[in-house]
Amino acid sequence: MQRGLFITLEGLDGSGKTTQIRRLSGWLEKHLPASTPQQSIVMTRQPGGTATGDRIRALLLDSRSTGLAPLAEMALMFADRAQAIAEVIQPALDAGKIVLCDRFTDSTEAYQGGGRQLGSEIVLGFHRLLCGNLQPDLTLLLLPSLESSLERARRRNQRVAEQAGQDESRFESEKDAFFSRVWDKYREIAQREPDRVVCIEGNLSIDEVHEQIVEAVAERLVLSTQQL
Repeated sequence: MQRGLFITLEGLDGSGKTTQIRRLSGWLEKHLPASTPQQSIVMTRQPGGTATGDRIRALLLDSRSTGLAPLAEMALMFADRAQAIAEVIQPALDAGKIVLCDRFTDSTEAYQGGGRQLGSEIVLGFHRLLCGNLQPDLTLLLLPSLESSLERARRRNQRVAEQAGQDESRFESEKDAFFSRVWDKYREIAQREPDRVVCIEGNLSIDEVHEQIVEAVAERLVLSTQQL
């Protein structure tokens, strides 16, 4: 059986990843061949996506988790990722499914490597060691302006806290200089790996972003089919 397709969405919180991954899943369900098996699309997220990962996510994102050392933060991210690969991602790919993942190692390189200033080398070394160097077939990087992303993320977290009592605002409490380093690192990753990373920049509408995503995914699906 041919290996499935691994697609990741990346970007700052507030960049629109959650909305776009849902829209992409719906588009795929409508446009995949009728012969495609049921439940061929798997959606997941990081941190989270497994029972263990959800517990790690709660610890990492809760604003009460103060004093967490950057290396400890990175190690927790990779513990979550290793579990997700073993439990969700690799089995789905082995079964020929399409995996849509909200964040992957690019996020760790951007947030911990860039934002926390740990550098890329240690992050990529952990990825090779703990994740078997598993690489997405396609990464969709959403890069609206830094200001609009932060405004949306902070507004969303406040709404979630009020409505659901969930606190996931630890990163959003960082200063703008932190997010500027994250944004710059994302750009660096995109420039380093242009064959994998499709960068969608600017303060575009939801529909405009979706159109660019669909174009990139459709092209990759054609390439995947030609390789059969």
